[in-house]
Amino acid sequence: MRYYPIFLDVAEKPVVVIGGGEIALRKVEGLLDAAAAVTVVSPDLHLELAALVDAGRVRHLRREYRPGDLAGSVLAFVATDDRSVNSTVAAEGRQRRVWVNAVDDTPNCDFIMPSILRRSGLIVAISTSGASPALARKIREELEGFLTEDFALLLEVAGEVRQELRDRGVTIDAETWNRALDGSLRRLLAAGRRREAREQLLKVLLEPAKAHEA
Repeated sequence: MRYYPIFLDVAEKPVVVIGGGEIALRKVEGLLDAAAAVTVVSPDLHLELAALVDAGRVRHLRREYRPGDLAGSVLAFVATDDRSVNSTVAAEGRQRRVWVNAVDDTPNCDFIMPSILRRSGLIVAISTSGASPALARKIREELEGFLTEDFALLLEVAGEVRQELRDRGVTIDAETWNRALDGSLRRLLAAGRRREAREQLLKVLLEPAKAHEA
């Protein structure tokens, strides 16, 4: 396995995006969703990127990339069509130990970006290890029909119940959780019966513990 899958906490951490077009915009939007402190380096900006700068959500250096722009960053994204810029940024990244992603230029990447499906706090990342981004997108589109919004609601309820059990000092094994998170809960949530779903989940989780006590 060439790539090690990982989710990074970049909240309030400095990240630089080189480029100001539509691809850069998508990178910036994802980074802002993760609460990163984003700096964009580009002489020109997509209109939506410019709006984010005007709103104070993104720092902007209105010029071409210069060596030294990665200083202090934890990650760098290169969203230009210039392979020479990609290689220069990648070289600076290696020197400064900053991970670099150059869009559609795998040799100049320390990491690659998966195709991502989000349902609130539920995030599914799909990768083909760089072999076919188009296939990763196709798989994501097919999963979108399966992972409906009731999965996001199920995550919320499961998170609430898990915290309640922790507060009670109750530990539930993985097998019991797996059995409890069945299709009936999603059907209740899809019908708007959230409270009933929560009570059912608690009941199924606690039954083995009560039986053990008896």
